[in-house]
Amino acid sequence: MSSKKGIGVSVFDLFINTNVYISLCAVLMVTQTNHFFELQYNTRTFYLFVFCATLCSYNFHWYLTPFVASASPRIAWNDTHRRLLLSIYIVMLIASAILALQLIEHWLPLSIGVLATFLYSAPKIPHKYFSLLSKIAVGKTLFLTFVWMYVTTALPILIADTPWTTAQTLFCISRFSLIYAICILFDYRDREADRAQGVKSMITWMSEKNILLIFLAALALFVISTIALYQQSFSIFTITLLLIPGGIVLGLYNYARKHFNDYLYYFILDGLMMFSSLLTLLFRI
Repeated sequence: MSSKKGIGVSVFDLFINTNVYISLCAVLMVTQTNHFFELQYNTRTFYLFVFCATLCSYNFHWYLTPFVASASPRIAWNDTHRRLLLSIYIVMLIASAILALQLIEHWLPLSIGVLATFLYSAPKIPHKYFSLLSKIAVGKTLFLTFVWMYVTTALPILIADTPWTTAQTLFCISRFSLIYAICILFDYRDREADRAQGVKSMITWMSEKNILLIFLAALALFVISTIALYQQSFSIFTITLLLIPGGIVLGLYNYARKHFNDYLYYFILDGLMMFSSLLTLLFRI
Protein backbone atom coordinates (compact mmCIF):
# COMPACT_ATOMS: atom_id res chain seq x y z
CA MET A 1 0.00 0.00 0.00
CA SER A 2 2.77 2.41 0.98
CA SER A 3 4.69 1.67 -2.22
CA LYS A 4 1.67 2.57 -4.34
CA LYS A 5 1.29 5.80 -2.41
CA GLY A 6 4.97 6.49 -2.97
CA ILE A 7 4.60 5.97 -6.70
CA GLY A 8 1.56 8.23 -6.78
CA VAL A 9 3.37 11.01 -4.95
CA SER A 10 6.38 10.65 -7.25
CA VAL A 11 4.20 10.94 -10.36
CA PHE A 12 2.40 13.96 -8.90
CA ASP A 13 5.74 15.59 -8.04
CA LEU A 14 6.88 14.95 -11.62
CA PHE A 15 3.68 16.55 -12.93
CA ILE A 16 4.22 19.67 -10.80
CA ASN A 17 8.00 19.96 -10.82
CA THR A 18 8.47 19.51 -14.56
CA ASN A 19 6.00 22.41 -14.93
CA VAL A 20 3.43 20.48 -16.96
CA TYR A 21 0.75 21.56 -14.48
CA ILE A 22 1.47 25.30 -14.66
CA SER A 23 1.62 25.05 -18.47
CA LEU A 24 -1.84 23.46 -18.56
CA CYS A 25 -3.06 26.26 -16.27
CA ALA A 26 -1.89 28.81 -18.86
CA VAL A 27 -3.74 27.01 -21.66
CA LEU A 28 -6.96 26.87 -19.63
CA MET A 29 -6.74 30.59 -18.98
CA VAL A 30 -6.40 31.25 -22.72
CA THR A 31 -9.45 29.08 -23.44
CA GLN A 32 -11.49 31.21 -21.04
CA THR A 33 -10.40 34.41 -22.81
CA ASN A 34 -11.28 32.91 -26.18
CA HIS A 35 -14.65 31.73 -24.90
CA PHE A 36 -15.72 35.00 -23.27
CA PHE A 37 -14.89 37.16 -26.29
CA GLU A 38 -15.62 34.60 -29.02
CA LEU A 39 -12.17 35.10 -30.54
CA GLN A 40 -11.56 33.63 -33.97
CA TYR A 41 -7.99 32.75 -34.95
CA ASN A 42 -5.70 29.71 -35.18
CA THR A 43 -6.52 28.65 -31.62
CA ARG A 44 -5.15 25.09 -31.79
CA THR A 45 -1.68 26.29 -32.79
CA PHE A 46 -1.79 29.05 -30.18
CA TYR A 47 -2.79 26.62 -27.41
CA LEU A 48 0.18 24.42 -28.33
CA PHE A 49 2.45 27.46 -28.46
CA VAL A 50 1.36 28.69 -25.02
CA PHE A 51 1.80 25.21 -23.54
CA CYS A 52 5.25 24.66 -25.05
CA ALA A 53 6.46 28.21 -24.39
CA THR A 54 5.32 28.09 -20.75
CA LEU A 55 6.95 24.68 -20.29
CA CYS A 56 10.11 26.04 -21.92
CA SER A 57 10.31 29.22 -19.84
CA TYR A 58 9.53 27.58 -16.49
CA ASN A 59 12.02 24.76 -16.96
CA PHE A 60 14.62 27.33 -18.01
CA HIS A 61 13.83 29.37 -14.87
CA TRP A 62 14.01 26.39 -12.51
CA TYR A 63 17.13 24.99 -14.18
CA LEU A 64 18.89 28.26 -13.37
CA THR A 65 17.60 28.35 -9.79
CA PRO A 66 20.54 27.52 -7.48
CA PHE A 67 20.34 24.81 -4.85
CA VAL A 68 19.93 25.99 -1.25
CA ALA A 69 20.33 23.34 1.45
CA SER A 70 17.49 24.55 3.66
CA ALA A 71 15.09 25.35 0.85
CA SER A 72 11.87 23.62 -0.17
CA PRO A 73 11.69 19.99 -1.36
CA ARG A 74 11.15 21.29 -4.88
CA ILE A 75 14.58 22.94 -4.90
CA ALA A 76 16.11 19.62 -3.83
CA TRP A 77 14.08 17.78 -6.51
CA ASN A 78 15.28 20.23 -9.15
CA ASP A 79 18.88 19.76 -8.08
CA THR A 80 18.70 15.99 -8.60
CA HIS A 81 16.75 16.30 -11.87
CA ARG A 82 18.64 19.19 -13.45
CA ARG A 83 19.36 17.26 -16.66
CA LEU A 84 15.66 16.49 -17.06
CA LEU A 85 14.77 20.18 -16.70
CA LEU A 86 17.44 21.11 -19.26
CA SER A 87 16.22 18.45 -21.69
CA ILE A 88 12.60 19.61 -21.45
CA TYR A 89 13.73 23.20 -21.91
CA ILE A 90 15.66 22.41 -25.11
CA VAL A 91 12.87 20.29 -26.63
CA MET A 92 10.21 22.87 -25.78
CA LEU A 93 12.38 25.71 -27.09
CA ILE A 94 12.53 23.99 -30.48
CA ALA A 95 8.80 23.21 -30.40
CA SER A 96 7.94 26.81 -29.44
CA ALA A 97 10.06 28.15 -32.30
CA ILE A 98 8.33 25.87 -34.82
CA LEU A 99 4.88 26.88 -33.56
CA ALA A 100 5.85 30.57 -33.50
CA LEU A 101 6.70 30.33 -37.20
CA GLN A 102 3.12 29.22 -37.83
CA LEU A 103 1.96 32.40 -36.07
CA ILE A 104 4.59 34.63 -37.69
CA GLU A 105 2.03 37.10 -39.04
CA HIS A 106 1.48 38.12 -35.42
CA TRP A 107 5.20 38.55 -34.77
CA LEU A 108 4.95 41.87 -32.92
CA PRO A 109 2.54 40.92 -30.09
CA LEU A 110 4.23 37.50 -29.86
CA SER A 111 7.67 39.12 -29.58
CA ILE A 112 6.50 41.30 -26.69
CA GLY A 113 5.35 38.21 -24.80
CA VAL A 114 8.53 36.24 -25.53
CA LEU A 115 10.82 39.14 -24.55
CA ALA A 116 8.91 39.84 -21.33
CA THR A 117 9.02 36.16 -20.38
CA PHE A 118 12.76 35.96 -21.00
CA LEU A 119 13.52 39.12 -19.03
CA TYR A 120 11.83 37.69 -15.93
CA SER A 121 14.26 34.76 -15.80
CA ALA A 122 17.26 36.65 -17.22
CA PRO A 123 18.63 37.74 -13.79
CA LYS A 124 19.28 34.06 -12.99
CA ILE A 125 21.66 33.66 -15.95
CA PRO A 126 25.20 33.40 -14.51
CA HIS A 127 26.62 36.42 -16.33
CA LYS A 128 27.43 39.81 -14.81
CA TYR A 129 25.24 41.78 -17.20
CA PHE A 130 22.17 39.63 -16.52
CA SER A 131 22.91 39.41 -12.79
CA LEU A 132 22.68 43.19 -12.56
CA LEU A 133 18.98 42.92 -13.40
CA SER A 134 18.30 41.29 -10.01
CA LYS A 135 19.62 44.41 -8.30
CA ILE A 136 17.28 46.78 -10.09
CA ALA A 137 14.17 44.59 -10.56
CA VAL A 138 12.16 46.32 -7.85
CA GLY A 139 8.91 45.57 -9.59
CA LYS A 140 9.59 41.92 -10.43
CA THR A 141 6.24 40.82 -8.97
CA LEU A 142 4.37 43.33 -11.09
CA PHE A 143 6.43 42.25 -14.08
CA LEU A 144 5.62 38.56 -13.62
CA THR A 145 1.95 39.42 -13.17
CA PHE A 146 2.01 41.42 -16.40
CA VAL A 147 3.57 38.50 -18.30
CA TRP A 148 0.83 36.11 -17.13
CA MET A 149 -1.96 38.56 -17.88
CA TYR A 150 -0.50 39.47 -21.27
CA VAL A 151 0.07 35.92 -22.53
CA THR A 152 -3.26 34.49 -21.31
CA THR A 153 -5.51 37.49 -21.87
CA ALA A 154 -4.23 40.39 -23.97
CA LEU A 155 -2.19 38.34 -26.46
CA PRO A 156 -5.06 36.15 -27.76
CA ILE A 157 -7.19 39.28 -28.15
CA LEU A 158 -4.41 41.01 -30.10
CA ILE A 159 -3.83 37.94 -32.28
CA ALA A 160 -7.54 37.70 -33.06
CA ASP A 161 -7.26 41.31 -34.25
CA THR A 162 -10.69 42.32 -32.98
CA PRO A 163 -11.67 45.86 -31.90
CA TRP A 164 -10.64 46.37 -28.28
CA THR A 165 -13.63 46.71 -25.95
CA THR A 166 -14.33 47.93 -22.42
CA ALA A 167 -15.17 44.36 -21.39
CA GLN A 168 -11.74 43.17 -22.52
CA THR A 169 -10.04 45.95 -20.56
CA LEU A 170 -12.00 45.08 -17.42
CA PHE A 171 -11.20 41.39 -17.83
CA CYS A 172 -7.48 42.17 -18.20
CA ILE A 173 -7.61 44.26 -15.01
CA SER A 174 -9.54 41.54 -13.20
CA ARG A 175 -7.07 38.82 -14.16
CA PHE A 176 -4.03 41.01 -13.49
CA SER A 177 -5.16 41.97 -9.99
CA LEU A 178 -5.99 38.37 -9.01
CA ILE A 179 -2.64 37.08 -10.24
CA TYR A 180 -0.87 39.93 -8.45
CA ALA A 181 -2.52 39.02 -5.15
CA ILE A 182 -1.33 35.43 -5.61
CA CYS A 183 2.18 36.57 -6.53
CA ILE A 184 2.35 38.67 -3.36
CA LEU A 185 2.03 35.47 -1.33
CA PHE A 186 4.88 33.88 -3.31
CA ASP A 187 7.04 36.95 -2.75
CA TYR A 188 6.24 36.93 0.96
CA ARG A 189 7.36 33.32 1.21
CA ASP A 190 10.59 34.03 -0.71
CA ARG A 191 11.50 37.36 0.87
CA GLU A 192 14.20 36.04 3.23
CA ALA A 193 15.91 34.19 0.37
CA ASP A 194 15.56 37.27 -1.87
CA ARG A 195 17.12 39.47 0.79
CA ALA A 196 20.03 37.07 1.19
CA GLN A 197 20.61 37.07 -2.58
CA GLY A 198 20.20 40.84 -2.87
CA VAL A 199 17.11 40.53 -5.04
CA LYS A 200 15.03 43.68 -4.81
CA SER A 201 11.26 43.73 -4.86
CA MET A 202 8.61 45.84 -3.17
CA ILE A 203 7.35 42.96 -1.05
CA THR A 204 10.86 42.00 0.11
CA TRP A 205 11.41 45.27 1.95
CA MET A 206 7.87 46.15 3.08
CA SER A 207 6.39 45.80 6.53
CA GLU A 208 3.73 43.17 7.29
CA LYS A 209 1.09 45.90 7.45
CA ASN A 210 1.97 47.39 4.07
CA ILE A 211 2.09 43.96 2.43
CA LEU A 212 -1.42 43.29 3.72
CA LEU A 213 -2.64 46.67 2.44
CA ILE A 214 -1.29 46.02 -1.07
CA PHE A 215 -2.73 42.50 -1.02
CA LEU A 216 -6.18 43.81 -0.04
CA ALA A 217 -5.95 46.63 -2.60
CA ALA A 218 -5.20 44.08 -5.35
CA LEU A 219 -8.20 41.97 -4.33
CA ALA A 220 -10.41 45.07 -4.09
CA LEU A 221 -9.45 46.01 -7.64
CA PHE A 222 -10.14 42.42 -8.69
CA VAL A 223 -13.64 42.50 -7.18
CA ILE A 224 -14.49 45.94 -8.62
CA SER A 225 -13.30 45.17 -12.16
CA THR A 226 -14.99 41.75 -12.13
CA ILE A 227 -18.34 43.09 -10.91
CA ALA A 228 -18.09 45.87 -13.51
CA LEU A 229 -18.27 43.17 -16.18
CA TYR A 230 -21.98 42.91 -15.35
CA GLN A 231 -22.42 46.16 -17.28
CA GLN A 232 -20.74 44.45 -20.24
CA SER A 233 -23.28 41.65 -20.62
CA PHE A 234 -21.57 39.16 -18.27
CA SER A 235 -24.17 37.22 -16.28
CA ILE A 236 -24.30 37.25 -12.48
CA PHE A 237 -23.51 33.52 -12.52
CA THR A 238 -20.40 34.08 -14.64
CA ILE A 239 -19.23 36.91 -12.39
CA THR A 240 -19.78 34.70 -9.33
CA LEU A 241 -17.57 32.00 -10.83
CA LEU A 242 -14.90 34.59 -11.61
CA LEU A 243 -14.97 35.87 -8.02
CA ILE A 244 -14.62 32.46 -6.34
CA PRO A 245 -10.80 32.17 -6.61
CA GLY A 246 -10.42 35.66 -5.16
CA GLY A 247 -12.38 34.60 -2.09
CA ILE A 248 -10.20 31.51 -1.71
CA VAL A 249 -6.99 33.56 -2.02
CA LEU A 250 -8.26 35.94 0.67
CA GLY A 251 -9.09 33.01 2.94
CA LEU A 252 -5.62 31.52 2.46
CA TYR A 253 -3.69 34.73 3.20
CA ASN A 254 -2.88 34.11 6.86
CA TYR A 255 -2.33 30.39 6.38
CA ALA A 256 -0.01 30.84 3.40
CA ARG A 257 2.16 33.31 5.34
CA LYS A 258 2.89 30.65 7.95
CA HIS A 259 2.90 27.43 5.95
CA PHE A 260 5.28 27.23 3.00
CA ASN A 261 4.33 23.77 1.77
CA ASP A 262 5.24 23.24 -1.90
CA TYR A 263 1.84 21.73 -2.73
CA LEU A 264 0.05 24.74 -1.25
CA TYR A 265 2.01 27.11 -3.45
CA TYR A 266 2.71 25.18 -6.65
CA PHE A 267 -0.58 23.29 -6.84
CA ILE A 268 -3.27 25.23 -4.98
CA LEU A 269 -2.16 28.85 -5.35
CA ASP A 270 -0.89 28.38 -8.92
CA GLY A 271 -4.11 26.52 -9.68
CA LEU A 272 -6.24 29.39 -8.42
CA MET A 273 -5.10 31.45 -11.41
CA MET A 274 -7.00 29.09 -13.70
CA PHE A 275 -9.72 27.93 -11.30
CA SER A 276 -12.47 30.15 -12.74
CA SER A 277 -11.42 28.98 -16.22
CA LEU A 278 -11.99 25.41 -15.11
CA LEU A 279 -15.35 26.34 -13.58
CA THR A 280 -16.59 28.12 -16.70
CA LEU A 281 -15.46 25.14 -18.79
CA LEU A 282 -17.30 22.68 -16.53
CA PHE A 283 -20.50 24.75 -16.49
CA ARG A 284 -20.09 25.67 -20.19
CA ILE A 285 -21.35 29.21 -19.74
